[in-house]
Amino acid sequence: VKQLIDSGAIKAKPKKGISSFRSKKIAEQKSKGRRKGRGSIKGAKGARNPKKKAWMTTIRALRTDLKDMRENREINKTSYRKLYRMAKGGAFRSKSYMKTYARDHDLLR
Repeated sequence: VKQLIDSGAIKAKPKKGISSFRSKKIAEQKSKGRRKGRGSIKGAKGARNPKKKAWMTTIRALRTDLKDMRENREINKTSYRKLYRMAKGGAFRSKSYMKTYARDHDLLR
């Protein structure tokens, strides 16, 4: 058997493995922004962007905006407190909605 191996009559078969070509290709496409449509999304509605995270981003934006408005003397302390409480209660979905409310209810100076 050793002679046959030395002469080249018997050769070892190459080791088989799982190719990572397809997974690399898909990862490259995803980095470009492909394959991310509605049909590719798995999990619940709040799985990719949890409700708490969404709430945190909106409330932080509202509170910083309120503080800026108070510092720039656009609103007084009482209206600031009122809007702050309303924001905490979920009355406004964005800064623009809050400003519209303040404008409509004569809370701006």
